[in-house]
Amino acid sequence: MDSLFERRYSAARRLMAQLDIDLLLVNNRENLIYFTGLTDIECLAILIPREAPPCAVTLWLDVEFVRQKTGLDTYGYFFPKGNLAATVIERIKAYGMEQPTIGFERYFVGFSVYDALRQVFPETKFTNASDLFYRIRAIKDSTELHYMRQAGAAVAKGMEAAVRAVERGVTELEVLAEAEYAMLKSGSGGSPFRPQVVSGERTLLTHPCAGEKKIQDGEVVVIHLGATYNGYCAKMCRTVAVGEIGNGKRATYELLVRAQEAAIKALVPGSTTGGIDAAAREVIRAAGLEKYYLDVIGYGVGIRQSEFYPILCRNGTDKIETGMVVDLLLPTIYKPDIGGPRITDCIYVDTTGPELLTDCPRQLVQK
Repeated sequence: MDSLFERRYSAARRLMAQLDIDLLLVNNRENLIYFTGLTDIECLAILIPREAPPCAVTLWLDVEFVRQKTGLDTYGYFFPKGNLAATVIERIKAYGMEQPTIGFERYFVGFSVYDALRQVFPETKFTNASDLFYRIRAIKDSTELHYMRQAGAAVAKGMEAAVRAVERGVTELEVLAEAEYAMLKSGSGGSPFRPQVVSGERTLLTHPCAGEKKIQDGEVVVIHLGATYNGYCAKMCRTVAVGEIGNGKRATYELLVRAQEAAIKALVPGSTTGGIDAAAREVIRAAGLEKYYLDVIGYGVGIRQSEFYPILCRNGTDKIETGMVVDLLLPTIYKPDIGGPRITDCIYVDTTGPELLTDCPRQLVQK
């Protein structure tokens, strides 16, 4: 097995010992990528015992592929005669476990697997290990950082193409098409979320997507894009002014840039997530717009476009560590007469200072 993945399994076992978990069951795609490096396979589960080597369970057709790529002992099942749940249970018994404490990802274990485990191991304690996975994934190694830099370069190309495409009379979908094509040409494996190109009053929507609406003179266009490379994400958001948008909208965007700069300056190892939020929030408060400002300004970024550790938020107590990657700022000010101008970047936390992985001009773009 590759030493990189050995280190990841060892990190998982250390946290398992702290949480008194005997076995981790992994079948969420994000964590499968993290523990195997495989981005192109489904119907796969990894079992990580605290005191024995991990193993893989997959469809019989994929057994040799998984074994060769991961170095794990891999066991297959013949569907529909066999299934993932039954084979997972066989392997748990083969480890000699009778009533283990099993940890798994809260939202990603299917009912059929859970139900089968519950019937065979009625006295077993099942525990939500989601936080364990997010904490392990929070610190990026050099390989992960390389992948995220590549994703950042691809999303920057997409943003450049999107900005060029913004014109009066062009639809939001047409702008998005140019961005998506540019990112794919630059090596992206696809967007990690539904990308956004929204204009005018639609910028007030919290999670909008591009539509057939035509961009009009005097409107703000918000572009939120993401790219992936070998399963790892980068994302960014920029705002474009089409014609004269008025001083209020322009000033609000410039305010967000200053708030982001304050947050980036505070993003150092040892700082708290609440301290970073406070640095940005003070800029917004001084401008009298805090009541329009959200309570969360960023998340960790990695295999998932929004990891749930760390969460950069008001009064947050989590510590920032060297090797983390976070996004700053989220869409943060929504005001009816202003809209929702936005700026977002992915930033690597290093001892020498923060590194923007999404290197693209941050000033308001005027068209």
